[in-house]
Amino acid sequence: MADTQFTDPAPEPAGLSATATLADGGVRVVTLAGEIDHHTGDTLRHALDATDGTSRIVADLGQVTFMDSSGTNILLTAHRDTASAGGWLRLAAPTPTVLRTLQLVGIDESSNATPRSPTHSTTDPTTTAPAGKAAGRGTSSDHVAMVASPAMPMT
Repeated sequence: MADTQFTDPAPEPAGLSATATLADGGVRVVTLAGEIDHHTGDTLRHALDATDGTSRIVADLGQVTFMDSSGTNILLTAHRDTASAGGWLRLAAPTPTVLRTLQLVGIDESSNATPRSPTHSTTDPTTTAPAGKAAGRGTSSDHVAMVASPAMPMT
């Protein structure tokens, strides 16, 4: 597995870090920590970029403490871009604060999203996605799928 670190060029105390790990099956697991807003959006955008050929991405939101509409827009764009490339974007273990933001804009309405559990792990993407939409079997009209943690395997 290879790790790639994406960090704001000049991180502020409330910045965002993103560490990407390539898991089995070519799934990129992006672990995010900090705040997602208009100041940190470029870090998120770069971490979720599917132009490198990795179009199946799990974004672990378990350490994200805040997200505003800039973050939801970036997630929706990344979802569209990964789907266009034949892949998908999955959101894993959103904290209650982030989950509420996602619910307010309706990103969660086509999935069984739940707040992060104290024992969540997204290091193995085969253990984080529920069957159905989060396993890539939804329709093209699906929103970004969210995965409960832990749950059934991705296929």
